Amino acid sequence: LGTKGFRVTTSEAPKFRRYRSEERAAMLVEAGLACLAEGGITAFTVDNICRKSAASRGLIAHHFGGKDQLLAAVYAAAYAPLLADLAEATELEALLDRLLSPRHFTRDVLNIWLALWGEAATNPVLQAEHRAHYGIFRQSLAAAIARRSPNVNAEAKAITLIALIDGLWLELCMAPDL
Repeated sequence: LGTKGFRVTTSEAPKFRRYRSEERAAMLVEAGLACLAEGGITAFTVDNICRKSAASRGLIAHHFGGKDQLLAAVYAAAYAPLLADLAEATELEALLDRLLSPRHFTRDVLNIWLALWGEAATNPVLQAEHRAHYGIFRQSLAAAIARRSPNVNAEAKAITLIALIDGLWLELCMAPDL
């Protein structure tokens, strides 16, 4: 019997679970990444994200302020593995091995980046997020290059290397058999 004397069956029990705020926000970000991986920016809808995270629509506004801010958090989450590789690899060769590793070249990762890059062209919130993360990425990569080769223009080399990696990603997305 329940606390009020009513018989409670399993089907009548609440079908939700309370999560800490950080957990719920992370679940929304993961759901956003999954939506981008599966269907690009057109699949990044509030309904799809809520369905994948088992969250209500209001939780997006509660945790992020809106869909664009959630998209910015998703962008940050997509960049996190790259920045982690930069932080963990002390030698330039090891860093290149990490940046070109298969974990960054999966179909899902590529779909996420294509969706984010396409949206960043017109979304000011995402443009700001891109500028911040690209700046960190470029500066960290330049520092790694400068440690290895102090007499080169490390900033220019970093930009060139990032362009090369981005080009490989795009080509792999368009023609993975090539």
